[in-house]
Amino acid sequence: MSLKKLVFHRTDVSSASFHEAIPHLDDFLLHLQTNNFSPETIYNYERDLLLFSFFLVHDVGVPFSSVNKLIIDRYKAYLCSKDRKTLEGLDCQKRLSISSMNRMLSSLRRYLKYHIDFDYPVPLPPEAIKLSKMPRTQARVAEFDELVRLIESPAEFEKNKEVRMRNRAMLETLFATGMRIAELISLNRDQIDRTGRIFIRGKGNKERFVYLTDRAKKHIDEYILIRNDESPALFIPYRGRNHAKEKARISPNYLQMKIKQYRERLGINVPTSAHSLRHGFATYLAEQGANPAAIQVLLGHQSLHTTTRYVHASDKYAEHTHKKFHPLK
Repeated sequence: MSLKKLVFHRTDVSSASFHEAIPHLDDFLLHLQTNNFSPETIYNYERDLLLFSFFLVHDVGVPFSSVNKLIIDRYKAYLCSKDRKTLEGLDCQKRLSISSMNRMLSSLRRYLKYHIDFDYPVPLPPEAIKLSKMPRTQARVAEFDELVRLIESPAEFEKNKEVRMRNRAMLETLFATGMRIAELISLNRDQIDRTGRIFIRGKGNKERFVYLTDRAKKHIDEYILIRNDESPALFIPYRGRNHAKEKARISPNYLQMKIKQYRERLGINVPTSAHSLRHGFATYLAEQGANPAAIQVLLGHQSLHTTTRYVHASDKYAEHTHKKFHPLK
């Protein structure tokens, strides 16, 4: 399969001018592919850089070689604007979040660094592109008993036995391991050993082990027992046009939609998603006294600073620490 068929099959941009405005774009994406970046990550780089190309061609009318700090500043303002267009030419309905904007700027920085590494000319150094300051927000995690009710809720709300057992097993796995939704969906049956240990390749192509609880492994084993198919995927769809295909997998949108439905029917008022179960995994491990460095390894974080953002959500742990260790208690 050629690079274009692998990387560009999901891109709706047909104008060759966008690609031409970004020198060596195909070579850059091939470089990411040969360095084992996931197709999803490569696709995101492609989209981010084509959006920058769209901005250069249609908004400022300057070539890539003339990009300077002022152009970058205008690009940041463009990303913040509701007036910007999507790559499909549609009007945007809402502002980009700061994290999304920073991801796009980071894509541009990595692209510039690629030019430097391969001795191509660059209009400005990567470090000249400054990311926006992220607001400090307190992560919200539902109470432990609410998360347990959510995980167990498919047994109450799903009438179809296969769907009920599959969804319960998915939620149990998310909370037992702290894995990301993309990691969960990509799981194959043969990745789980007899002890419940799973070897996965996560974000940034980093490899790590995660571990099922006995409870989670029990639900997965029971779900696999009722399966009557040859699909290698651990979790498969049972409806829709792709359900009969051997390589079909659950979509992220389906799982997020189901979690939202369960939360609303249970009356849980804290916004909860698949990522919230990852937050909850880290938070409640911390409340039990787990070492932050160990939580970092389990989550697959490169930096301990990233892990502490999850652990800081544990107000109860902070309260317990205050009461236990304050010198004037």
